[in-house]
Amino acid sequence: ASDTLEVIKDLLGVGTNDSLIPGGRYHHRRDYMNFPQLDRKDLQYEYKEPLPIKGLSLEKSIFKAIEAKDYLLYTPYHSFSYLIKFLREAALDPNVKTIKITLYRLAKYSQVVSSLINAVKNGKKVVVYIELQARFDEENNINIADRLEKSGVQIIMGVRGLKVHSKICLVLRNEEGDIKKYGFVSTGNFNEHTAKVYTDYTLFTSNQKLLKDVSKVFNFLEVNYEFKRYKHLIVSPHYTYQRLVELIDNEIKNKVLGKKSRIRLKLNSITNYKIISKLYEASNAGVKIEMIVRGVCCLIPGIKNMSENIKVISVVDKYLEHPRIYIFENSGQPKIYISSADWMTRNFENRIEVTCPIYDIDLQNQILDTFD
Repeated sequence: ASDTLEVIKDLLGVGTNDSLIPGGRYHHRRDYMNFPQLDRKDLQYEYKEPLPIKGLSLEKSIFKAIEAKDYLLYTPYHSFSYLIKFLREAALDPNVKTIKITLYRLAKYSQVVSSLINAVKNGKKVVVYIELQARFDEENNINIADRLEKSGVQIIMGVRGLKVHSKICLVLRNEEGDIKKYGFVSTGNFNEHTAKVYTDYTLFTSNQKLLKDVSKVFNFLEVNYEFKRYKHLIVSPHYTYQRLVELIDNEIKNKVLGKKSRIRLKLNSITNYKIISKLYEASNAGVKIEMIVRGVCCLIPGIKNMSENIKVISVVDKYLEHPRIYIFENSGQPKIYISSADWMTRNFENRIEVTCPIYDIDLQNQILDTFD
């Protein structure tokens, strides 16, 4: 019987990641992503033209614009083309010497990959960390890693016991004898296919202090035994849990002192019991907490003497809500972060994640408006 089952599984292409209920139905909901459209426009969402990012042009230099100020890309409301344009410009710019990037989930025919290969052909050093253990995408990522390596891209192989889930890119550009850093930090995968369906934030920046920290993350990926100290970024597995506890404690302290206090979070999932207990503690101290949690939520809101100051909603709509946002009131001077990390034990302890502060007031307001 087990032989017959193996033959049937093989014929149906059912693997170990698929969930099968005996006598029940085949569950692999990501297959819906490739569901044929059958020319039934009446059954599909109306196509919305992406909005332009004010101040960023797909015709002019993105580097020049980013040199002047930070910009925020919010896909799919903005076009993913801005990110491709950034990489293409880096690949062609004679002053760009080095490009470093982490890749997690990629489109099958990825323009990101084409841009990186193009950069190598133009004599640039390209360093890529590609996560070979990205669930469901192992085979695609192995093939892409092989293609990149054959093209002369330097591939960084994994950190033992840790998945690299951070979404970061660093470009080193020679400007009048000095090396200037440009880059982006994102909540989403650099994947033009899913960028039409997933909502995600990407911060484009030339903030040298912030990018010095991004550079340290790449150094850690290359030399795993060196422990780094970060001044701006919050990085797993080193500091995320501890730093979040400090930020929550700060809100509790401000509430006790009669200052402005509030916590607002947007997450895919929250399952880590220690951080949930900390949020209960904040609620009991009177800190108002608003949360948008798309998936698994092990926190129970609205319980007297436990979580009566916590409100949780879930947004399930046209797009898959994917950005993680942490907003701490900080007595009227909000600390706002975008992150690749959910509040799950694996994101705190078993993955390399990057949480990035948003310093530009306009961009902070954009995030607050969207959250509200």
